[in-house]
Order: sequence, then C-alpha cells, then structure tokens
Amino acid sequence: MTAGSLSPHTLMIRKLESTFTFADEEKQALQNLPIQVTNLKAGRDIVRVGDRPSQCCLILEGFSCVYKLTSEGKRQLVALHVPGDIPDLQSLHLEVMDNSIALISPCTVGFIQHEDLRCVCERYPRLTAAFWRETLVDASIFREWLLNNGRREAYTRMAHLLCEFLMRLKAVGLVEDDAFDLPITQVELADAIGTSSVHVNRVLQALRGDGLVQTKGKQVIVPDWEKLKEAGDFDPLYLHLEDVGAARSPAVA
Repeated sequence: MTAGSLSPHTLMIRKLESTFTFADEEKQALQNLPIQVTNLKAGRDIVRVGDRPSQCCLILEGFSCVYKLTSEGKRQLVALHVPGDIPDLQSLHLEVMDNSIALISPCTVGFIQHEDLRCVCERYPRLTAAFWRETLVDASIFREWLLNNGRREAYTRMAHLLCEFLMRLKAVGLVEDDAFDLPITQVELADAIGTSSVHVNRVLQALRGDGLVQTKGKQVIVPDWEKLKEAGDFDPLYLHLEDVGAARSPAVA
C-alpha cells in the first residue's frame, strides 16, 4: 500500500493511533478537520526560521526534513518526517519558528489551519493530549538522534536510521514484506547522520555486503530484521508506539 492510496484524514488518524487510542467521536472530529491538499516539488521550504505560520503541514506522500544552518551556510538535518507526520505541530503554540522545514522529495502535503486545530482541541481535550504526545515523541526521536550521531560509528548510525524508518513507516501501513520506499539522496543521508556522502556510499555498500539490506532503486528491503536491529543497536522504545510487541518484532506483527 502507498500513502497516496489513503485519504489525508485516514493517514493522520492512523499515525496518531500508533501512539494513542481514540473514541469513535474523536475519530469523527479528526475526519471533519478541513485539510487543504497540494502537491509540492522537492527542495521547497514549507517554513523557515523566523516565520510565523498560521497553519500546520501534514505529510501525505514523500519525505520532509527539519534543518538548521550555521552562519556559514552548513546544513544539519535534525529530523526526518514521513507520511502521517506533522513536522511543524509545535507552531500551534510557538509563534515564531526556530528551524526550517524542507521537502526532500516531491511531496503531497495537507495544510491544516491553526484555528481549526484549536477548535477541535477545545471541544475534545483528549485530542489535545494526542497532539501533545506527538510533539513529545518528536522530542524523544531527537534525543535518540543526538545519541546516534554523537556516540555511534557511521555503520551503526545508518543501520539504526534504517530500522527507525521501517518502524515509523510500518506504523502507518507503508511497509510491505519488510520493504519500504526511501526517497532520500546520499547527500541528505549524510546530512542526517553527520558524515560525508562518500562515506554514506561506503556504509550502504557494507550493509548490502553483510546481507542486512537490499536496495532496488529507492526501495529498501530488510531481509533479516534481527541482524539489522543488532547492527544498529536499535531499541524502538523511544518511538513510543502503542503496540510495543509489534515494534520489537515487525516481521511478525
């Protein structure tokens, strides 16, 4: 199944339900949220540092990144977002953006006005908790990225990142037979794990050579989840998925 085969509301609810349980009336309230869907090209910024957005962006297809720049223009990716994610959810409460968000592949996105989100949260307090939990999980992922990039070798870093992608995409039903689409260049992977694109190429070759991953174009196949998880020093606890058993053994979920 592809993200494009799901309605915007279904994808959003599926993502939120991976870490939260809703009542029927709460699901219906989410179904009734107005979402403006549009297709955007890769490389476009959704928001930039200093912006004061009046809407949040739901990723429907493709990948986006959160990034920061040094005064010299050097870029560091501090988060990657997949279909079902709302990468700028914090803008609902933080008026001024302190990071930029860009599309790293052609994307279909859905814009949700802050006013509409506030109204549904005021009427259904548990939805406020669900959205708050999303921002807390984002913070948890950020802490794991900090550990990953600061203390692990590049080989382990890459294996860990691929494990994370598999789990996050599986949570919204976008993994089939332990295979998923990864529309990211080696330059962007290098910016994400803090190394050079040349070294990323070597690491991916090593992972393929060790039989931990297979690649077909932009598709990544994981033939042995347990070995990849071990190579990546990966424990999905930090993703705080509702079904912990499924998170620890995706192949049998």
